Order: sequence, then structure tokens, then C-alpha cells
Amino acid sequence: MILVTGGAGFIGSNFVLDWLAQGDEPVVNLDKLTYAGNLANLASVQGDTRHTFVQGDIGDTALVERLLAEHRPRAIVNFAAESHVDRSIQGAEDFIVTNIVGTFRLLEAARAYWAGLPEAERGAFRFLHVSTDEVYGSLAPDAPAFTESHVYEPNSPYSASKAASDHLVRAWHHTHGLPVLTTNCSNNYGPFHFPEKLIPLMIVNALAGKPLPVYGDGQQVRDWLYVKDHCSAIRRVLEAGTLGETYNVGGWNEKANLNIVHTVCDLLDEMAPRAQGGSYREQITHVKDRPGHDRRYAIDARKIERDLGWKPAETFDTGIRKTIAWYLANEAWVRDVQSGGYRDWVAAQYGAQGGNATTAQPAA
Repeated sequence: MILVTGGAGFIGSNFVLDWLAQGDEPVVNLDKLTYAGNLANLASVQGDTRHTFVQGDIGDTALVERLLAEHRPRAIVNFAAESHVDRSIQGAEDFIVTNIVGTFRLLEAARAYWAGLPEAERGAFRFLHVSTDEVYGSLAPDAPAFTESHVYEPNSPYSASKAASDHLVRAWHHTHGLPVLTTNCSNNYGPFHFPEKLIPLMIVNALAGKPLPVYGDGQQVRDWLYVKDHCSAIRRVLEAGTLGETYNVGGWNEKANLNIVHTVCDLLDEMAPRAQGGSYREQITHVKDRPGHDRRYAIDARKIERDLGWKPAETFDTGIRKTIAWYLANEAWVRDVQSGGYRDWVAAQYGAQGGNATTAQPAA
């Protein structure tokens, strides 16, 4: 069996569901259930004996040690992280505690567990750390995409905390011999994405008849990766990755944020037309840019394709259509995650123009 941390969040829950769909190997799922962790994401495996959910913190050493001793996983896949740049700007402490201190404590518990395994099990054990392309900083418009050897230049409290966690993972391999693997992914999108991030926020706000807040001129460029492609990449790295190596995982889909918003609007015009007519593009509102907003990220994913034979199955066109269809079919999930606290946060983040974005529920 494997231990997955952060497995009730967006990427983690998709990974758990895909893992169990691919085979019968059990999963112990450890998640703190902060605002972005949601057991509803895992409703389809409720009662499945292959899935054991434990609410808890990766920084709780006693709990992690107990889970390792009791379940004896052959691998740990670490998704657990505070992951939203805007929230890290408002308050960085949670990011430092979870992403740095939590990763350190998880590594120490894993090291002690691994060291005590019988030789054959010790040789097969893996610690896979899931990270982000944001640790590399910002790219000029014509600069080559990020490779695994790109210098780390994080620009936000979030990316700095993830960079620190990456360095800890690397150090525990080189100093202690812990058998680690690291993946750095580009922007994910797909089912179960919490609606503070760009794509789900645009879908939810559009359907609610609220403004679609776009930072600055909307020309910030990101590489977009369908979440189920990301999950397949992680499975492949866990299966065949070289110990101590980093693998960049991208979708080969560089697009400006404003173009993403236009695409979402155009697909919604087709799939869920506005009752009053006209295009959802009419709801686009430009708001003040956030501090230190990186201009461009881009992933060079040739290493994982060359060494492990992985490449994304979805284009952006196919992935975004699947994503919008999922949100249209899962209004109850959207409604349930829109707590009063979340609405208050959106109001504070985007101000009067975009602040009431999620106070109304999505239209039927």
C-alpha cells in the first residue's frame, strides 16, 4: 500500500481516485482538511476497503509514525501543502508551517521508518514529493522554458516555501540516502478544483452572473496541465523514476490568463448559454494586479518524456471542455464548498468589482 498526504485536496483527491481506478493497491490518505481539503471529493470511494482516510497534519510526528508502523507503506506521495499565492501574500505563516516545517517532519518520520525496514523493503521504498514550477521564478516572454536544472528564484511567500521544501527533500536524499523523487508541475486544472483559482473561479462566477475578475492586463502566461495527466505522470515517476531526480511535468499549453478566460466564456456560451442572451465575456472585469505577479511560467517536459515515456494525453481544448462539463454537472459540489468564510475571502481579495463573485449560487 501507499501513504498519500493531502489526498482530499484538488490534485491529491484526483490522484487517489485515479490510483484506485487503476488497480487494487490500497491507499492510506492523510489530510488536515483545511479549507481546500474536501471529503466530498472522495465520495465515490466511501466504503471502499482499499481507501483509509485519516484526518491529521503531516507535522504531527506521532501520528505519522503511527501510520507508518501500522500500515507499512511501500511509498509516500506528498501532496500536502498550502498552495495559493494570494493567500500567502495575505498571511505567510501557514505556508511556512505546512510547506517547510511539515515537510521536514514528514521527511524525518519517513527516514526513521525507511531505516528500520528489512533490506528488500528498504530498497523498494520511495518518497515522492509533489512541487510546482513557481519555484523557478518568472520567465521573460522569449526565454526558454524551465528545465530541471533551472536556478530557483521564487518570488512569492508560497513559491519560496515550496522551494524550501524541495531543498529539504534533496538534502535528505544526499545526506541521509532517503530514496526520494521530486516532480515540479505547471498550473493544473480539472475536476474538484477549489474555486479560488482562475479556471474554476471563472466558471462559477460566470454561471452566477457575477464579474469575472482578471488581474491587471491579463497577459500573465502559464502552462496548463489537465489534472488527470498530472496524476498519470506521478504514477509513472513513482514506478520508474531515478532516485534523487527531479521531473518537470507540463501540458505544453502556454496561454495568457485573459485567453483562458475568453475560452471559458466561449465554451459556456455554447454549453450553458446565458438566459438573458449575449456572451459571458461581457462579465469580464479587470482588477488591480497582485503584488509581485510573475509574468510567465513555462515547463520543458522533455526529460520525463525521454526518460520515462510520459507525455500528456489531453490537449487544452479537450481538457478544458471536460472541466467545464464537470462543473456544470456538479453544482451541488460547488455550492457546498462556497462557505461564508470563502465568500468573505473573495470579497477581500478582489474588492468591490469582483468581490461578490461567489455570493450567488450557480445558475441551473
